[in-house]
Amino acid sequence: MSLPRTSRPMGRRPLPALALVLTVVAAVLLPVAAGTAAVGDGSGVARTGADRVVSHPVRFDLRNLNETSVPCLADGEAYAVRARLVGPRRDVLGQTGSTRVNVLVHDAGTGSWFWRMPGRPALDYAAALARRGETSLVLDRLGYDASPLPDGDATCLGAQATMLHQVVQHLRSGRFVFTAGPVGSTPLHAAKVVVHGHGTGAAIAQLEAAEFTDVDGLVLMSWSDTGATRRALDEAVRQSSACLASAGGYTAYGASARDFRDLLFSSAPAAVQRAAAERRNAVPCGDVASLASALGASLATTDRIAEPVLLLHGSEDRRFDADSAAAQADRFSSSPAVAVRTVRGAGSALPLEAQSAQVQRAVLRWLARR
Repeated sequence: MSLPRTSRPMGRRPLPALALVLTVVAAVLLPVAAGTAAVGDGSGVARTGADRVVSHPVRFDLRNLNETSVPCLADGEAYAVRARLVGPRRDVLGQTGSTRVNVLVHDAGTGSWFWRMPGRPALDYAAALARRGETSLVLDRLGYDASPLPDGDATCLGAQATMLHQVVQHLRSGRFVFTAGPVGSTPLHAAKVVVHGHGTGAAIAQLEAAEFTDVDGLVLMSWSDTGATRRALDEAVRQSSACLASAGGYTAYGASARDFRDLLFSSAPAAVQRAAAERRNAVPCGDVASLASALGASLATTDRIAEPVLLLHGSEDRRFDADSAAAQADRFSSSPAVAVRTVRGAGSALPLEAQSAQVQRAVLRWLARR
């Protein structure tokens, strides 16, 4: 069933008392470490051992190459890019032969933690998908956390998109390794790949889909090729200036932790915003320097994307104008189905905002139609 090209605000929907209790119970049981498992799926129905939600670290051996139309340079070296597979046990361990995999690509300045906020089960986007039978790969892009890059000038957004392409191909062929947990297990083979991106991660996902045509759908959060606010443009200029003076090739996203929170959040509790700011990552300067070129390439190639697309925007996003979502949808002229959802009251960090449950439901409904 195709989704219409439409923009529809998402308001709060009250849960029945029983459903609310079950949701809280499921959140308490949610795994927060590798190898742990939940015994329910959030619906109160017990699951078999094969269906339990598990989380295992994996490694992809990739080349830091730029094979896109973005005119930027990368060092061409081999690097280990690390991630986590989160999903039903039988799918993660390849016992079903093949499955759909959702690849989660984070923004500048965040990391894989953005999709699995430690210590806050209700904000674990990957686990919410897993409880409904979906398998996700939660990436640390090169230059972030578990995927270190000594010189932040040695990569760029074109290379990030090319490495995402390599990840998609390796998922399809099972060319990755478990780094802990199920020793000797057979890697899954992805029958379908849907890429979810947030912010700059959405730009990378969109560029990869347009230039390599190897994904089956896109979920793009808080991103548009045009419509950046003055606040976002000022931050891009500040980062560029900081990179010119940087000796290590990295710069902060936001001049301070307060600026970081202000750029990303609108409705999340203060404790969530502080926890995110404590985990913020420096941004590779090669990514910063190539942002304008990546925007140009994206504008020129968006109409090539022939897969279904879900666009999610917050009504209080401080980085993009309110009308940018509809304009972005119009650029996907070759897609058979483009859906736009505006999350009322939310800022940019949709999976971590107070409306996170609404975001999860919107994505799960969209995936169910695929």
